[in-house]
Amino acid sequence: MVTQLRVVTLNVWNTRGDAASRTALINAELRRLEPDLVALQEVLPEQLPGLIDGTGLHGTHQSQTSATAPPHVDRYGGTAIATRQPHRVVEVLDQRGPNAPDVPWLTLAAHVPVEPVGSQAGPGDVLFLAPTTSFRLDAEAERERQVLALTDLEARHRTALPTVMAGDFNADSDASSIRYLTGRQSLSGRSTHFHDAWEVAGSGPGDTWSADNPLATEDIEALVRQPDHRRRLDYVFVGSPHAHPLAFARVRGTRLAFDEPSDGVWASDHYGVVADLEVGWISGEFANS
Repeated sequence: MVTQLRVVTLNVWNTRGDAASRTALINAELRRLEPDLVALQEVLPEQLPGLIDGTGLHGTHQSQTSATAPPHVDRYGGTAIATRQPHRVVEVLDQRGPNAPDVPWLTLAAHVPVEPVGSQAGPGDVLFLAPTTSFRLDAEAERERQVLALTDLEARHRTALPTVMAGDFNADSDASSIRYLTGRQSLSGRSTHFHDAWEVAGSGPGDTWSADNPLATEDIEALVRQPDHRRRLDYVFVGSPHAHPLAFARVRGTRLAFDEPSDGVWASDHYGVVADLEVGWISGEFANS
């Protein structure tokens, strides 16, 4: 017996463009998808209630947990999570660096209870991490520092059930930061391993920031200035058996979401990612940390 978990991540693009129509579209799609764990990026505090209204999700914005408000959060927004079961935020990590002090995005770490997964099992908590890393093309060194801090954060709050991490990592799959997270290279003499849900069960390139999306073209021109630019920047990761020997989180399907317009409205400048997981215990074992 396993528990099904659906994970969604989306960069909401704050209030740019027709924010009211986009919020309504995102809300309608979240209702349809019925996710269990949602990571949202570039969300203004006042946006979150409208995004999850009527979905049954419990939401937390970084502004509700952080002792200080980073500069420009009123323009660019911050990180938010929403979960089917009530969650408990266990830490908020400030990932800002000296070369990008104006980026207001913080990383949220929360414990989220899941239903019993087996006749001999009781409920357990999943650690859910919602990061956003530096966005500039030349900031891979900063992203390396940030993913090292992410793995420290994960180790501090890891549970027996595999960790789920979702967000906008602003790096393609061949970047050193993503290669580190997926166990393909070390950083600073350290290594780790998470499963990339798209790599396990996605189809095609999985690009989430694309010139095919008219809302993305302005920023692609400003930041990249190359035609037909497309990259996979948004990810769902699940914890490795090496860190979670008594449990599993099998990725059964991964696909894009919010990647088509509805009545001419695009949800965001990013596409989202949906991953369907099966979570359970090995050989009926149960351990709750």
